[in-house]
Amino acid sequence: MQKNTFLATVVGLAAVIAVSGTFLYTKFFAGDGESSGPGGKGGRGGRGGGDTVVSVRTMDLAVTTLHGYISTNGDIESQNQVAVYPDIGGKIVSSNVLLGSPVRKGQILAYVDPSEPGSYYRASAVYSPISGSVITTPVKNGTKVTTSTAITTIGDINNLQVSADVPERYVGVLKVGLKAKISVEAYPDTTFDATVFRVSPVVDSTSRTKNVILHFDERDSRINAGMFAKVILYTEDYEGAVVMPATSVVQNGDKYYAYAVNDDSTVSKREVTLGKNVDGMVQLLSGVSEGEKIVIQGQTSLADGSKIKDIGAPKSDSSDSSNSSASESFESVGEKKGERRSDSGKSGRK
Repeated sequence: MQKNTFLATVVGLAAVIAVSGTFLYTKFFAGDGESSGPGGKGGRGGRGGGDTVVSVRTMDLAVTTLHGYISTNGDIESQNQVAVYPDIGGKIVSSNVLLGSPVRKGQILAYVDPSEPGSYYRASAVYSPISGSVITTPVKNGTKVTTSTAITTIGDINNLQVSADVPERYVGVLKVGLKAKISVEAYPDTTFDATVFRVSPVVDSTSRTKNVILHFDERDSRINAGMFAKVILYTEDYEGAVVMPATSVVQNGDKYYAYAVNDDSTVSKREVTLGKNVDGMVQLLSGVSEGEKIVIQGQTSLADGSKIKDIGAPKSDSSDSSNSSASESFESVGEKKGERRSDSGKSGRK
């Protein structure tokens, strides 16, 4: 009797658990036929034709010139400088100049005593070959020198230039007349205009670089010989195409897409052909046109036909002066900042 009662109790509990499980599954998992996956109502980006609205930011496409450039470093030096050597070897017994001292052609810079133990000679004068300023630290008194030891260097500090080395892979775009922006650590928020004056005819086989000499377009007392220079050398202009942020391009395999905004606040997925990519802005050679509005943020949640809300769009009562929004900042990048040279047209995000 007790055994039968125990079995009946077990069977009853199993039945209750089964019914409860079915109820819970139906309530919490089956729902009303909705799905959070692609293809169902509420799916990613509203795929499946639901009422989901995706918040995005957009920009108006405009034809923008991208400026390709090379970024390198260089040294600021005198255009005309000469190393000074003694006529005879010996010991420096007198140095008459300091770093930065102005000198005239023919002025005595130092005296060298060629005397040796047991033999004594008159000190030999070392003369400046040109007028200018002392631009390297003179050799100190007591230093042994030979006829191949530079005592100092004299240069014209009123006419300065930048000597920079450019990697071999950019040799094909180097030429006299290219424009550049020069910056120095002493004035980080200031740039100085310069022009390529000379391009070395050979590539250094050790460093695999080609030397380029740039002359400043204007004299500036803030620029000193011996300063370290950062050089932005503009090489080519890429014109005639609309541009958008490269990170806003959607990549699928070897194809690239952008989402164009329609008048009914939906988007169309357009296949686009990419051009030059410079500092994060990429040319769109086909698939979209100037004046179209394109999605630049939130594109990963979209599909063709998705409904959107442009959270970057100006309010209806805004004045014309405020109608730039986020798009203006992207449109002007190509003109307002330097762009790195790039030979690759493939960029975007998966």
